Amino acid sequence: MRQALAHPMASYWLILVSSGLLLVLGTMMVLSASSVLGLADYDDPYFFVKRQVAFLGLGLVGAWVLSRRPLAWLRVLAWVVWFLAVVLLLLLFTPLGVEVNGNTNWVAIPGLDFFNIQPSELAKLAIVLWGADVLARKEPLLDQPRHLLVPFLPMVGVLVGLTLLGGDLGTAVVMAAIVFGILWMVGTPVRVLVVLGLAAAAGAAAMVVSSPNRVRRFVSFLNPSVDTEGVAMQPTLGVWALASGGWWGLGLGASRQKFGGLVEAHTDFVFAIIGEELGLVGTLTVLALFSVLGYAGLRVALRSDSTFCSMLAAGITAWFLSQALINLAVVLRLLPVMGVPLPFVSYGGASMLTNLAALGLLLACARHEPAARRLLARQRRGDPRPRMTAVIGSRRR
Repeated sequence: MRQALAHPMASYWLILVSSGLLLVLGTMMVLSASSVLGLADYDDPYFFVKRQVAFLGLGLVGAWVLSRRPLAWLRVLAWVVWFLAVVLLLLLFTPLGVEVNGNTNWVAIPGLDFFNIQPSELAKLAIVLWGADVLARKEPLLDQPRHLLVPFLPMVGVLVGLTLLGGDLGTAVVMAAIVFGILWMVGTPVRVLVVLGLAAAAGAAAMVVSSPNRVRRFVSFLNPSVDTEGVAMQPTLGVWALASGGWWGLGLGASRQKFGGLVEAHTDFVFAIIGEELGLVGTLTVLALFSVLGYAGLRVALRSDSTFCSMLAAGITAWFLSQALINLAVVLRLLPVMGVPLPFVSYGGASMLTNLAALGLLLACARHEPAARRLLARQRRGDPRPRMTAVIGSRRR
């Protein structure tokens, strides 16, 4: 194991394999969890999985392209993504904005009824890409708090603020985790992070009490018995699904809760269906894959000799892990319902595309690790030494 991890491309392959297995598992579970709803609403049990596979294919192409781009190209892209995210977030407050479950999180595209844009997903990508670029440019001045936080926090605050105005508190919490991941990587003093954390917690509390819908969710979280047929029903059924799976599950496709009760079975509560059909073994597999992905992402952040890549990898890793933890905590009824999907696993075109774009950026940084960069340069020159056996053998000699 130690020799395998010493390979120059170890981080790259850990990221690729763990995310690939999550995508395979996710596609399989979307098919299982959505078949009943697809048959009932669209007379096609494969309706949702066909759409998911289409977005998956498009996203994989994008991830491959981004993983092969030079860092200078990615840094130019950062500003484009930030401005595009702001424009799309502003469209939420026009007639194109679509309200779902009391929140205006979607933008309808005229003529494309099968796909709506979720600007907050692009905003997460903008934060990691733009934030890493700006802080890398200011690297010599980052020991001064003013340069550390400005213009980073105000510009990120625009994205978070517009997301909150649309009512998407769950995504805003993930954005905050991304910001903390980047600031931690750049060496922000603990006292500054504590102050920012308290401010973020106060803002989240204010958002909860300002919305009757969020208040109901919070109250039902504290006491699920007060609204078992309302907002508490999904978390309750999710826990029942997990409990009924046992060690090995009921079998793939044998879920009972997807038959009408757990209406978000293929989206935010897909982890519950994994537990019901694949049991504790399936849920632990998901946790293990996210752990490997998180380890590999942090490894890239710490090993890179590029400040831009270090902060980009830290932000993306914080994104994937915080979003996964929030989703799992909601399903386990450790947090109120927040409408946060499970990365690479839950159904959703906008989420899948942005997750895969972020994955491509993380792979690009993994390829830019010093040892990986030298290895790839030798491969381009036709040097046969980069193979795993040759590297291990050379270390033994």
